[in-house]
Amino acid sequence: MKILVSNDDGYLAKGINVLTEALDQVADVVVVAPDQERSGASSSLTLKDPLRVSEIAPNRYKVDGTPADCVHLALTGYLDYEPDLVISGINHGANLGDDVIYSGTVAAAMEGRFLGLPSIAVSLVGNNSMYFDTAAIILIKLILKIQQAPLDSDVVLNLNVPNVPISKLKGIKATRLGFRHKSEQILKDMDPYGRPIYWVGPAGEGQDAGEGTDFHAIEQGFASVTPLKVDLTRHSVINDLSDWLESV
Repeated sequence: MKILVSNDDGYLAKGINVLTEALDQVADVVVVAPDQERSGASSSLTLKDPLRVSEIAPNRYKVDGTPADCVHLALTGYLDYEPDLVISGINHGANLGDDVIYSGTVAAAMEGRFLGLPSIAVSLVGNNSMYFDTAAIILIKLILKIQQAPLDSDVVLNLNVPNVPISKLKGIKATRLGFRHKSEQILKDMDPYGRPIYWVGPAGEGQDAGEGTDFHAIEQGFASVTPLKVDLTRHSVINDLSDWLESV
C-alpha cells in the first residue's frame, strides 16, 4: 500500500513524525506537508502565488502552502504515481463536531477525497498532547481493516483519539458529528505600540454532545470514527425552498 501523509501542524510537528514512523512499518509512505503551522486553514488553496516544494529527506517534502495545497499538488502531478490512501495528522488537538469546518487536518483529507482517494484525518484530543502512539496504533488498525475491506473513494473518516495510554483506551466507536456552543468572545490586547489587536476566542464547549456523537465517545474514553461527506446540501428543505422562491 502507498500512503500520502500531510497535516496542518507543519512537517516538524511531533504528530506527523510519530505517524510517519508508524506507517513506515506497514506501507510505502510519502510526506508532503506545510512548511509551518497552518491550523484553521480549512480547504483554502493558494491561487495567486506559486508554491515552492523542498525535499528534506527521501520521500519527505515541505511546501510553502496550506494543507489542501500539499495534497492537491501531490496528487495532480508532483508525484509520479497515485497513492492508495491519504492520511492527515496526527493533529495536536481535537477535530470534533463543527471543528471540521475550519480544520486544516480534515481539509487535507477532504482534498484527497476530492481527487478520488479514500482518506483519513486523525487527531489526538486534549491539551498537552502526549500519547500520539495511541492514535497511531488505532490508525494502523483502521488501515489493516481497509486492506481487508477497502473503503469507497468518496469516504473520509474523521478519527479522534483520547490523549491516554493505549492501555486506558476503551475501544473504538462509530459516531456522528456533535455540535459546539457558540465560540467564546474575541480577546482584545495591545501591541507594543499601543495599537489594539484581537485574538479569535476559544471554541465553545460541546452543545450537541449526547450519546452517539464524537464528543460523547471521547468523553467516555473511546476513539471516535465519524464518516464525513462533502455534500453540504440540506436536501430536506429543497421543496420548501422551491415553494418560497415562487413568490420572488
